[in-house]
Amino acid sequence: MMFTEESLVAVNQRLLEAIADGDWNTYQELCDPNLTAIEPESEGLVVEGLGFHKFYFDLGGVRGKHNTTVHKPHVQIIGETGILGYVRLVQCLDEGGRPRTVANAETRVWKWTGSAWVHVHFHRTPLASR
Repeated sequence: MMFTEESLVAVNQRLLEAIADGDWNTYQELCDPNLTAIEPESEGLVVEGLGFHKFYFDLGGVRGKHNTTVHKPHVQIIGETGILGYVRLVQCLDEGGRPRTVANAETRVWKWTGSAWVHVHFHRTPLASR
């Protein structure tokens, strides 16, 4: 892997696919063990480490057919830190089998280790459904 904006977008997409698929091994591989996060599930608190997230992975990923789209990623590289801001759209089926789209504004922070990007922090905010 190379230290480029394109490689950062690609590894971020890999992370999002691991989340949607409930792929804990890939998620753990891409994340720093001390990952910090602010997200709706943490009730606005900063959570640290992977244990909080493991609970949700143990419940499984998105059930049934689904698709993840990253809308207009904005990339900033500052030294060996990569910051991505974007809206993530997840298309899936609701409990009744009807199509549903869920939108979240996300900021993800990655650190370049010299050979790979490692996910170190994220902030996720749900957007109002239409």
